[in-house]
Amino acid sequence: MEEDDELLNLYIDAASSYIKGAVGDSESFWEDDSIKPMFKTALIAQASGYYAARTSLTNIPMYPINMAVNSIVGQMRGRYEVYLELKDVTDENQSKSI
Repeated sequence: MEEDDELLNLYIDAASSYIKGAVGDSESFWEDDSIKPMFKTALIAQASGYYAARTSLTNIPMYPINMAVNSIVGQMRGRYEVYLELKDVTDENQSKSI
């Protein structure tokens, strides 16, 4: 049981890195209340996918594609682009007022 917990924690960390790497690395984006539920859902789906595919019964490598994660990551990429655009406008306005 303890080994499974350790393995799950590793998969959660790997899933978090994968998702953030696929979308963007701005910490304030990930702290946004509208993003947290999407991130949590993608994190659970990706980590459970890693867990489910942890052993292979054949000599043929498995490359599972998690469509739920792909869909959520795509949505978050769109929101991340909007976030960056708004951030640039805000930063521009602040520098003009100084």
